[in-house]
Amino acid sequence: MISKAPAPGADTSGDPYLPAHGNGGYRVRHYELNLDYKVGPNRLSASAVLTAEATQALSRVSLDFGEFRINRVLVDGKPAKYLKRGAKLHVRPAKSIASGAVFLIEVHYVGNPRPVRSRWGDVGWDELTDGALVASQPVGAPSWFPCNDHPADKASYRVTLTTASSYLVAITGNLVERVIGGSTTRWVFERPEPTATYLMSVQLGRYDELELTGRGWFPHTGVGTRRFTLGFGRGHVDSVLQTVPQRAAVPPRLRRAFERDFGRQGRMIEMLQRLFGPYPFDEYVIVVTDDDLDDPIEAQGMAIFGANHVDGRRTYERLVVHELAHQWFGNSLTVADWRHIWLNEGFATYAEWLWSEESGGQPASALARSWHTRIKAKPADVRIADPGVARMFDERVYKRGGLTLHALRAEIGDPAFFALLKAWTGDHRHGLVTTEQFVAMAEAYAARSLDAFFERWLWTPALPPLPGA
Repeated sequence: MISKAPAPGADTSGDPYLPAHGNGGYRVRHYELNLDYKVGPNRLSASAVLTAEATQALSRVSLDFGEFRINRVLVDGKPAKYLKRGAKLHVRPAKSIASGAVFLIEVHYVGNPRPVRSRWGDVGWDELTDGALVASQPVGAPSWFPCNDHPADKASYRVTLTTASSYLVAITGNLVERVIGGSTTRWVFERPEPTATYLMSVQLGRYDELELTGRGWFPHTGVGTRRFTLGFGRGHVDSVLQTVPQRAAVPPRLRRAFERDFGRQGRMIEMLQRLFGPYPFDEYVIVVTDDDLDDPIEAQGMAIFGANHVDGRRTYERLVVHELAHQWFGNSLTVADWRHIWLNEGFATYAEWLWSEESGGQPASALARSWHTRIKAKPADVRIADPGVARMFDERVYKRGGLTLHALRAEIGDPAFFALLKAWTGDHRHGLVTTEQFVAMAEAYAARSLDAFFERWLWTPALPPLPGA
């Protein structure tokens, strides 16, 4: 069924950087995705059921969605009119939705998933040489399911994927069912924690499966005191410094190199829990593709690396801890909008420096001095608290973000600084965060105004001197 396009404003989030992604008038509570994927022809047949709550009276609803053929759309079980225009799916239910009402949108679709083109390159569902991956940050989620594609609209998920049994499947979530039916296998994953659309990921490949027990990698055979169903199963949360179940999907040819490159990940998790508080999810999953990737991919409870990031010499170990730190900063604590991205990348960068010192490498102070010198040589034209959409992923947002935290540590002292970090992750666990909230909490732990400090480090393009340099 086809309807007229909605009025302007129904299909915008109002995000200052990416207003075309995300939609007004409702919030999604839960996504139920049922996917049937054929790797060879890259063919996806799927349905999506969104449980949403109206934040205003609605005569129509807009979703972000890619290039698929839509077979039917229902609202609360009844056929609804719809119009697919560009990257938006506009839905007009048979009956208007009252403000505060909970409603269901069901979309059945089929097609060849392809990445979304963006100013940062192609993002979203992509084919591998033999398999597939999803890299959605920041706008790639609509490449495989209809959604409200804005980081502030976090929801829970249940994802079912059926594909050829020769492929291992990893989806961001806890594996709750795996049914082998001859030539195909059905995998069911649940992500109960509030999750941004860009942090949902699907990975398929011909991988070996490994499990990390204690501080070393072992074949997935149930060795040790914990036993899990074959696959990426639900782990058990222990005490504050919990033992985090860790699994990996790795090409057989890279297995030995992987065991060395990721062999200290257990120690990393221990360090980050000491500094940032309990790990925020049930498990941590690593996927290494058999293809090269430009950069690792961040996902909720998961990180994806390319074959080029595994060499058996720990060359890219800083990336291992960087992606792990995102589980606290970016995934559990998610930016309310993209202006605040330094809260993701600056913290993950500083985690790299802390791990370097912890593991016997350069101390954080030396790395801060080195990066201060390098950033000072670059143009002073970025305010990291509001870098602009074109510079969201600028190296200076990452490194100057780390420098800001190092300078704050010097400004308020170690006891207040590390107490602040634990309070920051604890008070906002699975929530949304802004720069203004962080500044307010930092001032509370400093017991004084830090206006001048943050004006210099967050809002002034010129790089301030590094304390103690």
